[in-house]
Amino acid sequence: MANPWAGEVAVTLDGRRHLCKLTLGALAELEAELATGTLVELVARFEGQSFSVRDVLALLVAGLRGGGWQGTAADLRTAEIAGGPVEAARVAAELLARAFALPATGPGGR
Repeated sequence: MANPWAGEVAVTLDGRRHLCKLTLGALAELEAELATGTLVELVARFEGQSFSVRDVLALLVAGLRGGGWQGTAADLRTAEIAGGPVEAARVAAELLARAFALPATGPGGR
């Protein structure tokens, strides 16, 4: 099960469940991958629902790699994502939300 307090989101590729997480290293990789703009601009595109498929792919690759996946963008382009493009976009948006939003309270009410 994905741990939202740790910023994890689950996605199923080719019938296998993977945990995604935007670690600092994954965020650095993502920023380097973005053709133009910054992570703040990427967040704004998702908030305004004006993100691209390229944004979704870059976020998923970064999140998967942050979760320990050893694949590449080329691997993800050929993978079957359970739930299709809509689920891929949901996972990407959730990754951003969990990476940059602080929960009101932590586990145990802290």
